[in-house]
Amino acid sequence: MSKPLDLGKAWESAVAMLGANKDVILIVAAVFFFLPNAISGVFIPAPAEITAMMESGNPDPQAMVNALTAYVGGVWWIYALVAVVSGIGTLSLLALLTNSRRPTVGEAISIGLNSVLTYIAAQLLALLAALTVIFLPAALGYMIAPALALLFYLIGLVVSVYLYVKFSLASPIIAIEGVRNPLTALARSWRLTKGNSLRIFAFYLLLGIAIIVLSLLVGLLLGVFSLFGEQVGLFAGSIGGALFGMLTTSVMVAVMAAVHRQLSDAPVVSVGDTFD
Repeated sequence: MSKPLDLGKAWESAVAMLGANKDVILIVAAVFFFLPNAISGVFIPAPAEITAMMESGNPDPQAMVNALTAYVGGVWWIYALVAVVSGIGTLSLLALLTNSRRPTVGEAISIGLNSVLTYIAAQLLALLAALTVIFLPAALGYMIAPALALLFYLIGLVVSVYLYVKFSLASPIIAIEGVRNPLTALARSWRLTKGNSLRIFAFYLLLGIAIIVLSLLVGLLLGVFSLFGEQVGLFAGSIGGALFGMLTTSVMVAVMAAVHRQLSDAPVVSVGDTFD
C-alpha cells in the first residue's frame, strides 16, 4: 500500500531545497525561465488588431477567430521555443535539487538537454489524454443532445484534472531517475501517486490559489507603470511578469521534487502493470 503523502513535510522539504540551493537555482531559473519569457514579452508584437476588437465592446466572432489564427500562426514557434527552453530548465532544476550525485550546474543542464525530448513526449501524451477525455465524450454526447454534451464536457474536465495529478511526477521521474521512455515515466507517475491523488490535488490547488492571488497583486502593482506611458507599462509588465513567473515556476519545481522524494520508494513498473 502506498504511504500517505505528508503535505507539511513536502512543503518544508521544498522550501529547504530552495534555500539550500538558492544560488544555483537563481542562475538556472534566470537563464531558462526569466530571460526567454522577458525577451518574448518585450519583443513579440502585441496583437493590436485583437486588442482593438476587444475594446470595441462588440467584436465580430469570425473576425476575432481569423485575427487570432493569423496572430498565432506568426508567433507559435516562439512560444514553442520558450516552452522547450523552460522544459530544459525544469529538468535541470530537478536534477540540481534532488540528484544524489550532486551534479554541477553544467552537468544538471546536460541532464536537462539529454532528457528534454522525453519530457516533451510525456507532456504531449498527457495533453492528448486530457483533451481526449474532454472532447471525445462531449462530441459523442452532442450527437445525442446538446445538454448531454455539456454534462460530458464537465465530467471530462474533472477527469482531465485527475489525469494531471496522476501524471504530475513524470518530470522528476525523467530528470531524477533517468527514465527515458515517456510511457514508462507516465506509468511510474501513475503508480507513485496511487492512494495520494486527493492529497496531491489539494496541495497543487492551494499553491495555485496562492499564485493566482499573488499574480493579481503583482499585476496591480505593475499596472502603475502604465501611468508613465503605454510602452513603459508594456515593458514593466513583461519584465515583472517574467520575474514573477521565474519565482513561481521555481517553487512549483521544488514542490514536484519534494512530492517525488516522499513517494519514490515504489519500484519502477511497466505500463501494463500500472494500468491493469
